Amino acid sequence: MIEKAYILDSTLREGEQTPGVSFTIPEKIEIAQKLDEIGVPMIEAGHPNVSPDVHEAVKKIASLGLKAEILAHARAVKADVDAAARCDVDRVAIFLGTSYTHLHDQLHLDQEEAVKRVMDVVTYARSHGLKVRFTAEDASRTEYNYLLRICRAAAEAGADRISVPDTVGIMRPAAMGDLYRRLVKEVNAEFDAHCHNDLGMAVANSLAALEAGATAVHVSVNGLGERTGIAPLADVATALKVIYNMDTVKLEQLPALSVMVERYSGIVRSQNSPVVGENAFSHKSGVHAAGVLANPATYEAFPPELIGRHRAIIIDKYTGRHAVKYQLERLGIQLSSEQIEAVLERIKNNPTMRNYRDADLVELAEKTSGMSFAAAVPKRVEVVILIKCDSNVYTTAVARKISSLKGVIDVNEISGEFDVEAKVVADSVSELNQTLEGIRGVGGVIGTNSSLILKKFGSNSQ
Repeated sequence: MIEKAYILDSTLREGEQTPGVSFTIPEKIEIAQKLDEIGVPMIEAGHPNVSPDVHEAVKKIASLGLKAEILAHARAVKADVDAAARCDVDRVAIFLGTSYTHLHDQLHLDQEEAVKRVMDVVTYARSHGLKVRFTAEDASRTEYNYLLRICRAAAEAGADRISVPDTVGIMRPAAMGDLYRRLVKEVNAEFDAHCHNDLGMAVANSLAALEAGATAVHVSVNGLGERTGIAPLADVATALKVIYNMDTVKLEQLPALSVMVERYSGIVRSQNSPVVGENAFSHKSGVHAAGVLANPATYEAFPPELIGRHRAIIIDKYTGRHAVKYQLERLGIQLSSEQIEAVLERIKNNPTMRNYRDADLVELAEKTSGMSFAAAVPKRVEVVILIKCDSNVYTTAVARKISSLKGVIDVNEISGEFDVEAKVVADSVSELNQTLEGIRGVGGVIGTNSSLILKKFGSNSQ
C-alpha cells in the first residue's frame, strides 16, 4: 500500500533538458498555471543560474501566487542558492553527485569534501529562509553506507526532503523498494523518487519507491527529460488512482495538458503511449472490438472517461461484423445482416487500407445497399500547406512543433522555395482556419501557401 503520494512536476526543469526543447517564458508560465490548476502540489520551475531567461521564468512563476510549492534547482554551490533566493521560490533543490563515478571523475571531490559541501550549502540555504530538498545525484549507483551518511548529513543541516534519483535508469522495482525502505527507516526526512526511463522502468520504480515509504514522486508531462526522460505525469497519476485508489490530480485534464506540452516542446507523443496516446483506447481486432462493445472491461484497464477520453473502434482488415455494425449505426445507417457481411467482405478484401474513416464506411454502405447515405457523415476538408521558415531558425524544430498541432496528420521537410510541407485534415472550414492560424503562429514561420485536396488516388483509394 501507499500511504502518501505527492506529485512533483519537473516539466519546466527536467523536461526542458530534453534535446531540442526550449520553452519560451510565456509557455512556461502557461504550463505552470495549468499544472497548478489540475492540482499538482509541487512544481520544479527551473535552474535559475543556467541562463537569464530561466532565471526570469522561475522568478515570474514564483510571483504568480500559485497554490503549488515552487522549487528552484541548484548545484551545491552558494551562488546557485543565491540565484534561487532572488527568485523568491519556496524551496531550493540542491543536488550533488554521490557515486564514485560522479565524485571522482566529474566533481573531483573525495567523500569527506562532498559531505562538508552538502552540509555547508544546505545550512546556507536555510539561513536564507529557503526550505531545502537535497538530491543525491546518481544515488542508485552510490555505495549504501556512504549514501546513508550523506543523506543524514543533509537532513541534520536542515533538508526536510531528500531525493534519491535513479539517474541513469538502472534500477528494478524490487531493488528500489529495498533501498527506500532502508533509507526511510534510517534518515529523519521525507523522501522523493526521481526515476529515469532508460530501461523502461521509470513508472514501476516510482511506484515501488512510494510503496516503500517515499512520499513524493517526480514526473514530467509526456515523460520529457534527459535521454529517455523520467516517469510521465499521466501514467503515474492514473496508476495511483486505478491501482491504489489514490486521488492526486484532476485526471480528466491530463490529455489537454499533454497536448499543450506536445505543442510547446515540439516532441510528438507516441500513438501507443499509455493514457494519453492516440491508441490508448482504440480497439482493432474483431475479437477485441466485440468484447469491448459487449463489456468495456474485457479489454480496458480503466474507462477512458476517467481521464476525459473516449474509446475508438478501428475498422480495417482485422475488423469483425460487430464493429462494422456499431460504426454504421453510430452514423445512423441501418443495414441488414447480409449487407453488413457484404461490407465486411469488401473491407477484408482491401488489405492495404489501414483505417476506414466514416466517409469510407458510408461509401461502402452505399455501394453495398444501393442507397444514398451522403448526409450521414460531414465532409472533411483536406489541405496541403507549404510553409516557409525564417533562415535563422532550425527547420526541424519548426516541423516538430507543426506536427503536434491538432489536425496535422503528416509533416515533411522539403527542398525548393518552401521548407516544410504539412497535410491537414479538418471537419469544417472553421476548424481548418484554426489549424492554419496555429501553424502561422509557430515561431519561425514567415509564410504559407495552402491547396485543397480535391480527389485522392492510389492504392488506398476506394
